[in-house]
Amino acid sequence: MENILSMLIFFPAVAAIVGFLIDKNSMRQFGVVVTVVEFFLALLMWYYFDTNEAGLQFVKSFPLISAYGINYMVGVDGISLFLIIMITFMTMVALIGLTEKKGEKNLIITMLFLEMTMVGVFASMDVIMFYIFWELTLIPMFYIVGFWGAEKRFYAAIKFFLYTFTGSLIMLIGILYYGYIFFQTTGTWSFALHDWNNLILPFHMQVWLFLAFFLGFAVKVPMFPFHTWLPLTHGQSPTIGSVILAAILLKMETYGFIRYSLPLFPDASVYFVGFMAVLGLIAIIYMAMLAYAQEDMKQMIAYSSISHMGVITLGVFALNIEGISGAVFLMIGHGIVSGALFMCIGVLYDRRETKMIKDFGGLAHNMPMFALVYIVVLMASVGLPLTAGFIGEFLSLLGFFKYSPVLTVIASLTIVLSAIYMLSMYKRTFFGKLAKPENKSMKDIFGRELVALTSLVVLIIALGIYPKVVLEPLNNSVTQLTKIMEVKAVNDDTREKLKSLNSVGEVK
Repeated sequence: MENILSMLIFFPAVAAIVGFLIDKNSMRQFGVVVTVVEFFLALLMWYYFDTNEAGLQFVKSFPLISAYGINYMVGVDGISLFLIIMITFMTMVALIGLTEKKGEKNLIITMLFLEMTMVGVFASMDVIMFYIFWELTLIPMFYIVGFWGAEKRFYAAIKFFLYTFTGSLIMLIGILYYGYIFFQTTGTWSFALHDWNNLILPFHMQVWLFLAFFLGFAVKVPMFPFHTWLPLTHGQSPTIGSVILAAILLKMETYGFIRYSLPLFPDASVYFVGFMAVLGLIAIIYMAMLAYAQEDMKQMIAYSSISHMGVITLGVFALNIEGISGAVFLMIGHGIVSGALFMCIGVLYDRRETKMIKDFGGLAHNMPMFALVYIVVLMASVGLPLTAGFIGEFLSLLGFFKYSPVLTVIASLTIVLSAIYMLSMYKRTFFGKLAKPENKSMKDIFGRELVALTSLVVLIIALGIYPKVVLEPLNNSVTQLTKIMEVKAVNDDTREKLKSLNSVGEVK
């Protein structure tokens, strides 16, 4: 099983190359089969994963550029395990529910290449390799938005590319500088993350490097004030592009904070907690207000996603086991829920070719099954107990409560505000009279739409009822992460702060 991660990374790419030889009439079936196999490979990895082990498993490494310590190195722990499973699951569901007809073969091939890059990001344990996969995600996503998007697709694709690429270049400078510091300190080159975790940096270096990584991650989250590209990109993307962007690509950045910023720069992470908390609170409240003001459903969900990412940010920078575990769980839960929401909007757009709330009304009369699916997904987004959305939000806020009870109370407004705009949208879309003639002919979900959406609903409820299956292995790896931060802290006050934040026992 030592090669299973490499199989997970490169199998979709090999299948995509083979896809060029497949007849276009058979391409959908081929794509679905490939993603199903990829998903079962991820489940197989989970089956052999030792949940009692906190460190990396399925590690595979060999040199690429030995002179500079650049290696092909992959591994998975409790933090990345379920994120990789989510990638394979959401890609599979997105292709099962695919309704795009234009250039279907090229779209499926592009999606398979994109899946390779996304799995590579979460599996990479060499920082240069991580950066390469990180940047490679831009190419297929740029193509998906620019070719299959709406009328402003080219502008949205270019804005998406320029924002994210610029932030990533600044992060690259930080990566290269860290590698140079490692060389100056040890006399050897290495970009392996486990080697970097053994290097203790002075505080002033941590601050500047934290900011370099912050800009790369913050633009892609996106955090305020770098958020303006996301609503436009969502609004112009095809349904499958919005599903993957919201479900997976936005989670790469908060994962980056956990995997790189916290263990590499523990003193700087503690120093910037207040700053990150303010940005998170602005995202939670301001974006929720913007979401309420939207008439376009996709724009509303886009702003809602930024608001929820604010909660994840608070969980990450709670710097304790509860907060970080909750943030990772919310990344998984929000990935499934936001993907389901965009698929629901795609169902409406396929039937009416509009995303405006005012164009609907009374749809529960002739689309009862869809109305039921929509309300379950929507309640999970709001944070209803016994859904995946509740567990992550609760633990993230519980963890941040240790840092600041007052700010946590303010952050809790996300539940109230999201309920206001989500329920308002649902009421205007599904209740009332079925007055508009165009809506009377709309058919309920069936076939592959029903399969894709009900599978997401089942998972949303299952994770809400039994979160332990994710939290148990996750907790072990997060505990190890917090210990690394304590060991690497150069400031005694930082070390004591981290110990006090983690004074309460494990999350079960």
